[in-house]
Amino acid sequence: MALTIRLARVGAKKRPQFRVVVADSRYPRDGRFIEKLGTYNPMLPKDSKERVHLELERIKHWLSKGAQPSDRVSRFLDAAGVLKRKPRNNPEKAVPRAQRRAEAEAAKEGGAKPAEAPKSAEAPKPAEAPKPAEAPAGEPAAS
Repeated sequence: MALTIRLARVGAKKRPQFRVVVADSRYPRDGRFIEKLGTYNPMLPKDSKERVHLELERIKHWLSKGAQPSDRVSRFLDAAGVLKRKPRNNPEKAVPRAQRRAEAEAAKEGGAKPAEAPKSAEAPKPAEAPKPAEAPAGEPAAS
C-alpha cells in the first residue's frame, strides 16, 4: 500500500478549502482517507496563522511509516521545518511557450532541433589562468 500525504478538497464552489490527509495513493483525491492531519485554507491571507494548520507529530509518524508527501504538502512541511523540500528543475520553463512551439515545429520539419545547433556552433571559452593574487592549490598564500 503506497501512502501519500496530500490535499483533499472540501470547500464549496469558488471557495476552496482543503484537508491535509494521509491516504492510499489509489484512493480518489476527495474520497476515502486514513487520517486527517491538518487543514489548508487558500482564501486567507498568506500571513494568517489559520491558513495552514498541521498536526506535526502525526505527520512525522506517517513519514516514518513511508508516506510520501505531495508537492504542495512538501512546501508546507518545508515551511514548518519538518522536511527539507527537494529543489525542482525545469529548464524549459525559462523558455517562452511561443519559442518552444517554434522549435518543436522546426524540429519536425528539419529533423534536428535548432536549439542544439547554436550551442554546438559556439566555441568553448578558454580557461582563464589563475590570478596572481591567488596561490595555486597546495601552496600557502603569501601575506
